[in-house]
Amino acid sequence: MMQPQVERIVMNLRALALAPLPLILAACAPADPAARAQADAARTPEAKVLGEGISCINRSQVRASLVRSDTVIDFEMQGGKTYRNTLKGSCPGLGWNRAIIYESSIDQLCTPQIVYVLQNIGGVPQRGAGCSLGAFVPVEYVKK
Repeated sequence: MMQPQVERIVMNLRALALAPLPLILAACAPADPAARAQADAARTPEAKVLGEGISCINRSQVRASLVRSDTVIDFEMQGGKTYRNTLKGSCPGLGWNRAIIYESSIDQLCTPQIVYVLQNIGGVPQRGAGCSLGAFVPVEYVKK
């Protein structure tokens, strides 16, 4: 016979497995848009703009792409430069999944290229919403 604590966990997992997916996702999301904006701001470090935005960066020089929210991606480059890209519009699911994929036949990422949200659905990576890149603005993170 199962111990009461284990039995309760198993029953909760069964109930969760039977719950509709939108209900599960809604339970994980911030309750209101203001809370979502506050969570996004907390994940987006303050940055000082170092100059005018440029239209392209070299893909081979990207060391890391850091998704900050549904609208902001920081591209950290080899050599220490960072470019902040504010997408042309909100990209549904980007801030939640925090990963992108893209296709390019050249060694550049340019505005208005489309990047896609990389979703993990049932352990299978899948392409999600497509969103257009904005200008690549050179920034420096503000140390507090």
